[in-house]
Amino acid sequence: MKKFFDVIRRSPKRTAAVAVVAAAVAVPIAANAWGPSDRPTFTYDKPASYVTFNSMTNTPNYGDERNFVRVKESGAANNTYTDNFDLVPGKKYTVMMYYHNNAASNLNDDAHGHKGVAQNATARFAMPAAVKKGESARLNGFISASNAKPQMVWDEAYGKASHGDVALRYVPGTAKIFSNGAVNGQALSDNLFKNGTPLGYDKLDGNLPGCNQYAGYITFEFTVDQPNFNINKTVSKAGENKFAEDIAVNPNDEVEYKIEYRNTGTVQQNNVVLSDQLPKGVQYVAGSTKLASSKTGGKLTAVNENSLVNGGLNLGSFAPNSNAFVTFRAKVVDNNALDACGVNTLTNIAKVSTDNGQKQDTAVVTVTKKCDQPAPKKIKVCDLTTKKIVEINEKDFDSKKHSKNEKDCAQQPAKKQIEVCDLTTKKVVTIDESAFDSKKHSKNLADCKTNPTVPPTPPVTPPTPGQPTEKKVQVCDKTTGQIVSLNEKDVDSSKHTTDTAVCNPTPTTPVNPAPPAPKNPDALPQTGAVGLAGVGIGASALTAAALYAVTRKKN
Repeated sequence: MKKFFDVIRRSPKRTAAVAVVAAAVAVPIAANAWGPSDRPTFTYDKPASYVTFNSMTNTPNYGDERNFVRVKESGAANNTYTDNFDLVPGKKYTVMMYYHNNAASNLNDDAHGHKGVAQNATARFAMPAAVKKGESARLNGFISASNAKPQMVWDEAYGKASHGDVALRYVPGTAKIFSNGAVNGQALSDNLFKNGTPLGYDKLDGNLPGCNQYAGYITFEFTVDQPNFNINKTVSKAGENKFAEDIAVNPNDEVEYKIEYRNTGTVQQNNVVLSDQLPKGVQYVAGSTKLASSKTGGKLTAVNENSLVNGGLNLGSFAPNSNAFVTFRAKVVDNNALDACGVNTLTNIAKVSTDNGQKQDTAVVTVTKKCDQPAPKKIKVCDLTTKKIVEINEKDFDSKKHSKNEKDCAQQPAKKQIEVCDLTTKKVVTIDESAFDSKKHSKNLADCKTNPTVPPTPPVTPPTPGQPTEKKVQVCDKTTGQIVSLNEKDVDSSKHTTDTAVCNPTPTTPVNPAPPAPKNPDALPQTGAVGLAGVGIGASALTAAALYAVTRKKN
């Protein structure tokens, strides 16, 4: 057993690896990479009373058996086995899968009916054939037996494709089993990756007794391949050797195309086939195809011209980082054979097909066709914006801007003008009759005559919201002789009178009174004149107030 455990005893334990895996892999995983995660566990000094696999948590020199799938780079030390690793193109890796029937050893004998012996014990492994860049490959190991509880256990390791898309390929003949029995070092068939391979001790018959003595492990190798290639298509004017992805030429010019293939992967690529699809407007120049590769010593050599543009030219096999390129010439058709007047874009497509897929690239030739264009047809239209007859190109006609009915530009009759009183400014203005608005205008020009000045109405304090508006009355203040506006409740008959005529303005007394007029028996007393004048002024004030109120109502 010592030799056996020397291989695996210093491998990292799952306790340190699980968190790293969870943070690094791109595929969804469970909290534990092993399963079933809820199966009963046992210890080395307290084994199971029935057949169960890889459920001891403290096996000497190994540790937690639930972590039974581990990976290392081939040739590295055994203590580098891990659950999480990087898939580096071109490298080889070794996988180890540990197995152990945890039933107590005393259950293997006749007295116990051999109930500790696993029946139909099988190991199986699964891994993906390809992994996308940034994703992780899930490497799954499965151990089962028909009389085990649970019937199957599993564990996983993860390899991340950090360097691009990769392929995982099993190295044939590397799968072997190691134990203390007669099967030690025996090669396993490829069934390990299909339906599984039987386990055993003296022979691989599916019978495996319980106890650490009968434990063992399986190893195999796989490579990380990166089948990849590039194709590059360029074009130049014939004889100039100035290759680019896009050039401009003239009708009847010859151009030279170059197509380069390179194996950028880690494995040899076979059946590399190159084909070219010429666009309409470009014609192949017979006998112009040449190939340069390792087979020609890097020199351009004439090849079968028809295969390139008719089905494809097989370039053969190429090792990693090897390449080849093909050149050929083509002629642009004459001016009349081009499809359209102006610039014609002629796109050439080159394809490379390998056992690992297909890629393509393009090169573009632009050529201008000259055409004698007839003079554009002119038409007369009515410009709907300016209302003028104009001449335009027929193709520029726009029904939203133009009318072909010239009558739409006929002289419009002058609009009728009228004088009105502007009720806002109280000024007589001239407007279009169509613009008359009875709310703003009056056809009665007298409404704009100057009205007598009306004493301004004292400001009214707005009522408090929710309160009734108090009634206002015009009264004469007996003390000041002025007409004022009061709340009806504030009228004091000792101070005020609603007879506003009492507040007639008092005439100004001259500084030097005039001598009394001669007595005239027929004249009225002079004292009455002052009173009448006051009455007249009071009446004038009332009239002005009335006119002011009427004016405000109209406004």
